Amino acid sequence: MIAILKRDFRSYFNCMIGYVFIAVTLAFVGIYFMGVNLVNGYPYFSYTLASTVMFFLFCIPILTMKSMAEERKTRTDQLLLTAPVSVGQVVLGKFLAMAAVLAIPMLVICLCPLIMRISGATGLASDYASILAMFLMGCMFIAIGMFISSLTESQIIAAVGTFFVLLVLYMWDDLLNYLPTGVSANMIACLVAIIIVALLLYLMSGSSTLAMVIALIGAVAVIAAYFINSDVFSGLMSRILGALSVTAVLDNFAFYFVFDWGGLVFYLTVTALFVFLTAQTVQKRRWN
Repeated sequence: MIAILKRDFRSYFNCMIGYVFIAVTLAFVGIYFMGVNLVNGYPYFSYTLASTVMFFLFCIPILTMKSMAEERKTRTDQLLLTAPVSVGQVVLGKFLAMAAVLAIPMLVICLCPLIMRISGATGLASDYASILAMFLMGCMFIAIGMFISSLTESQIIAAVGTFFVLLVLYMWDDLLNYLPTGVSANMIACLVAIIIVALLLYLMSGSSTLAMVIALIGAVAVIAAYFINSDVFSGLMSRILGALSVTAVLDNFAFYFVFDWGGLVFYLTVTALFVFLTAQTVQKRRWN
């Protein structure tokens, strides 16, 4: 795994991707840092970080687009699959290489609160907690982008697909306002969600029996709950999906100065989930 990590990390600097990613990241943060903190005198760097989350939508797809798609297109993935390491270690090595590239600009960004400290008072604790939260958010986005890259041979498709997924996550809270709050509509939405989960299980496992059993159990449970207490479904999807907001966690650090342990666990959990899904996708292709 370490060998794969080193190989992939060096590959980002053998081409322009690593340099472009670091330069663009520091440029975005530097512009906001100068305008918000140095010129306007806002004492918290965490506010600047929350304002620059959008740059992830453009930078992360550039970083992740070649992670798995290039290996698949050039057939060098066959060498990795026959290497004396497990598929999980291969995927984890690639993920850690991209996380290491992300860590470089984040370490440079750590100097910004110290610069503000020289000029006057600042909340170092909240600033560095926000940097940690932003780094973990970036790792989560990298895991999502790596998973999408594992589904295609085209780097362009991987980059565009990752961009749109991250855009949806960025606009998540606004999109939830358009969800219906009616009881019947939310019950139907739950049934649709169960069908989607069953389809994903079928695509990942290839077992139609497992997918049908999960769909049947879920549908029976939803219908039974609807007849027992239909009020449970009032605004249910908004409440459930609202808990998946990725920007709300960083906002807790940046604007409300709350160290959100649950939010950090959420970032780590989603990251681990998509690393696992990527490994499963590669493993499925290996045996096919």
